[in-house]
Amino acid sequence: MNQYDSAPAPQTRTAPRHKEAPAPTRWWRDAVIYQVYPRSFADGNGDGMGDLAGARRRLPHLAQLGVDAVWLSPFYASPQADAGYDVADYRAIDPMFGTLEDARALIRDAHALGLRVIIDIVPNHSSDQHEWFRRALGGDTAARARYHFVPGRGERGIEPPNDWESVFGGPAWSQVPGEPGLWYLHLFAPEQPDFNWDHRAVRDEFRSVLRFWLDLGVDGFRIDVAHGLVKAAGLPDMGAPGQLKLLGTAELPFFDQDGVHEIYRSWRRVLDEYPEERIGVAEAWTPSAERTALYVREDELHQAFNFHYLNTGWDAEALREVIDASLTSLGAVGAPATWVLSNHDVVRHRTRLGGGHARGRAASLLMLALPGSAYVYQGEELGLPEVTELPDEARQDPSFFRDSGQDGLRDGCRVPLPWEEERTAGGGDSYGFGSGGSWLPQPPGWGALSVAAQTGDPSSTLELYRTALRLRRERPELGDGEPLEWLPAPAGVLAFRRGGFVCAANTRTAPVRLESVSGELLLASGPLPADGAPGGTVLPGDTTAWWARG
Repeated sequence: MNQYDSAPAPQTRTAPRHKEAPAPTRWWRDAVIYQVYPRSFADGNGDGMGDLAGARRRLPHLAQLGVDAVWLSPFYASPQADAGYDVADYRAIDPMFGTLEDARALIRDAHALGLRVIIDIVPNHSSDQHEWFRRALGGDTAARARYHFVPGRGERGIEPPNDWESVFGGPAWSQVPGEPGLWYLHLFAPEQPDFNWDHRAVRDEFRSVLRFWLDLGVDGFRIDVAHGLVKAAGLPDMGAPGQLKLLGTAELPFFDQDGVHEIYRSWRRVLDEYPEERIGVAEAWTPSAERTALYVREDELHQAFNFHYLNTGWDAEALREVIDASLTSLGAVGAPATWVLSNHDVVRHRTRLGGGHARGRAASLLMLALPGSAYVYQGEELGLPEVTELPDEARQDPSFFRDSGQDGLRDGCRVPLPWEEERTAGGGDSYGFGSGGSWLPQPPGWGALSVAAQTGDPSSTLELYRTALRLRRERPELGDGEPLEWLPAPAGVLAFRRGGFVCAANTRTAPVRLESVSGELLLASGPLPADGAPGGTVLPGDTTAWWARG
C-alpha cells in the first residue's frame, strides 16, 4: 500500500441531531466564545499587569476576529494566591484590575460591539481572606459550618481527617491555627478553603451573587470546578496512592458527585429569571462523556467544556471516538457539544499536540468545523506556542512551589499577549501589552506573532481564524447547523460532511489522496498542492481543509 492508498472505508454514521431548544435565538448553542485571562490580555494603566481598562480597549480586536462572546477569568477582590481564583469578595473588583465602574463600562462596550460577556464564578472555595473564613478562624461556629472544619485522626487529632490530596500537591487539609486537633479542607491551595455546600447559607449566598452580576448585565457564568462542590457523605478516603492530577478524570469522593446537579437546577432557575438567554457553563472534569452530559440536561446548565476532546492527541481514530461519544451523549440530553483546545490551565495546543505550527493550525480548523459551540483561548488565534523557558523567579503558579505538586507549567500559557511588532517605547519591555512591561516576560521574537504583524497577512494564523469564523457565520451547515456524517477516508484521516460542507483533517505527517472529497475549496490550514491528476484530492500531512459541495 503506497502513501495514497485508502484504508478500508469506515462505516458511515450520522451523529444525532440535538432536540430543538425552546429559547428564541439559541445563541449559545453554536457561539464562538473567546477567553480573556485579564492579567495577560492588555494592560491599560502601565503597571505591567493586564486589567479591565486594557481589555475594554482591545474589545474591537475580538469583534474583528468574529467571536460571539468574551469570557473573562476572575477579576474579583483577591489576595491573588492563585491568580484570582481565591476570592475574598464576590461583589468587588480587585484594584489591580480596576473598579466596578470599569466592569460596567466593559460590559456596555462589549454589548455595543455585539459581544456577549461571560464571567467566571468560583463556588467551590473562597479565599482565606473572605469574611466568612476569617470569622471561622476566629471561632465563629456558624461561619465554620459554611466550610469543612473536621477533627483530625490519630492521637490528639494530629493526622489529617482523611487521605485526600490537594490538586496543587500535598494533603488537602491544613490545621487550624491555635487548634492543632482541628483541620479545614482545601482541595487547592491552603489559602483556598472549600465551602460546605450542604449549608443553606452557602447556597443562598451564591444565588445572590449570580443576581448581582446578572443585574449588571453579564450574559452568563463559567463555573470554576463545577464538579467539586459536593463531597461524598462521611468524607471517605480516596484509597489511591499517588499525586492527584489537576486535570484528571478519575472517580474521586470529592469530584463529580451526584449532589451537584440539584445546585445547578437551582442556578438555572435564577438564569431563567432574566431575559436575553443568560447561560451557565460548567468546568467539569468527569470520568466520561456521559457524566459530562448530566451537567447540561434541559433544566441544568447550558454548556460544559469538552475536556475529553482537549485531552485527546492528534490521532484520527482517537479523535473520531471522542467526537462520536460527545455527540451521542450530549445529543441524548438535547445539549450542544462544546469544543475546546486550550485554556489558562493547560499547555497551549500548538505545543501540546506536537508537530509545531502546522499541526496547531490544522487542529484549530478541525475544531471549528465540528457541530456546536467552540472556545478560543486568548493568543490561540495568533498561533502562540507554550513558553517553556521562564525563569524560576518569574513564576507565579502555586503548583510550581509545591514539591509534590504539578509541574508548574500553567505559567507558560499565561504569558501576556503580543499586540505590536516592536517592544513598547519609553522604558517598557513588552510587545504592545502595556507601557510598563509585562508581569511574565514575553520571549524575544514574539513581535512576529503579534496582532499587528499578522493582520492583513493571508498566510497568518490570525487571518486563518478570521476567515474560519466568518465562514462559520455565513454557512448555515456550521455551528449548530447540519449533523455530522463521516465519509470514507484513509487511515489517519478524518473526513465528514455537514450538508453541503465537507471537512477533512490529515493527522499523519505524510500526504494522502482523498477519493471522497470534492468541491470548491473554502479554506485550508496549509497550502494544498496543485493536483491535476484524476482520482481525488491530495491533502498534505498535518493539514485540515474545508470544501463546499455543489
